[in-house]
Amino acid sequence: MLLIHCPYCAQTLPELEFTYAGEAHIARPDASSPVSDEEWRNFLFIRTNVKGPHYERWRHSHGCGRFFNAVRDTVSDRFLITYKAGEKRPELSDLLEKSK
Repeated sequence: MLLIHCPYCAQTLPELEFTYAGEAHIARPDASSPVSDEEWRNFLFIRTNVKGPHYERWRHSHGCGRFFNAVRDTVSDRFLITYKAGEKRPELSDLLEKSK
């Protein structure tokens, strides 16, 4: 069972309390100018598929209901850090150094 820390509630709870919401830090195309089909395709469907640390978005669906970001190692399924939405994304080199 995965245990996930909610940065808003400050609780570490089972994965069943949370909902995965996709890759984090995906920028929506600027709607003030025409957006090509390729730009929309990339925004909607193209994602990285990394082996190792991956930036993800999660929602505490059975708790506070807020979205937050996390860095999870896709190989070990271990969460390296969770942080509030809107905060600057942490550098992977710093996280990997701390996890050793």
